[in-house]
Amino acid sequence: MFVLNTWYVAAWSKEVTDKPVRRVICEQPVVLYRTPAGEAVALADRCAHRAYPLSAGRTVGDSIECGYHGFAYGPDGVCTRVPAQSAVPTRARVRRYPVVEKDGWIWVWTGDAELADLSLVPDTHWMNDPEWATVTHTMLFECRHDLIHDNLLDLTHESFLHQSTVGDDYIYEHGITVEVDGRVVTVDRLMPGVEAPPLYARTMGTEGLYDRFHATEFHVPTYHVLHSGITEQGRPREEGHLIKVLNGITPVDEKTTWYYYAFSRNFAVDAEWATRELEVGLETVLREDADALRDQEIGMRERPGTEHDVLIGHDAGVAKARRILTQLLAVEAVGAPPASRTTGTSPAVAAARG
Repeated sequence: MFVLNTWYVAAWSKEVTDKPVRRVICEQPVVLYRTPAGEAVALADRCAHRAYPLSAGRTVGDSIECGYHGFAYGPDGVCTRVPAQSAVPTRARVRRYPVVEKDGWIWVWTGDAELADLSLVPDTHWMNDPEWATVTHTMLFECRHDLIHDNLLDLTHESFLHQSTVGDDYIYEHGITVEVDGRVVTVDRLMPGVEAPPLYARTMGTEGLYDRFHATEFHVPTYHVLHSGITEQGRPREEGHLIKVLNGITPVDEKTTWYYYAFSRNFAVDAEWATRELEVGLETVLREDADALRDQEIGMRERPGTEHDVLIGHDAGVAKARRILTQLLAVEAVGAPPASRTTGTSPAVAAARG
């Protein structure tokens, strides 16, 4: 099951042009296109005539034209033209989805359009800030979206899965603190007096021991930002080499998920060699995650219904996020609008932000 009254990343801005693009979000086929004025539009990818995919058609001015019989639909989803006759049937319309374009991502609201809440679109400004350099990737994961959320909330897996890039034994040796602010769960870990991970050490130009930190901020149920970095021992986090890892997690169906990934840094911003190294290294990290979660998905499907996860202390954030997700699903099941997140900021997030 999926929470529908929320924003999902549907595409990168650069992917959406006057040529229709198809996406499936929470089992809902969506067609994306851009009008001549530059507006991003999201409609149900299914012509009202005979359910032909609109994404197989073309754009004509502000409208998208079905490639089967030429029905044309405006940005509001209402049919404006039926070539075979002058009269347009009143039922000739397709669903229009609320859209927000921000910092290079296009977000689509998949639930009740009247409940679309702009305050739930998270802060992603680092992707569009000249003081930060950003590396991006997109990957289709062969697993349910829940497994990706658990993976991002429990970063002890880095010690084992990512040993050549961002992992080290000291990660699981340090505990976490967990904060809940409405529907935002933050898992914070401080690792004092450690070496920088292999993937970052050269680009950061570091030697010796530093304080390293992770603060995974999960905006249930679609988005994570990992506030991470290293700083001189005992110094405030905002003084250090800072990283913002932005993760847009968009379910396709119950066993496939789009992963939209951006890695923003405030160090070596103009160094092209650093960007190239990070592109390769971070793709390795994502591929290792994708392979592991694919295998975990197989294990989950093979597991008897009488068996359940055995959670430990490091899973405290996982447990709290699962509880919020269950609550959101329950609210939608009875047709009531979900509660918005609170506007406050947890101490862990405030300390991690730079």
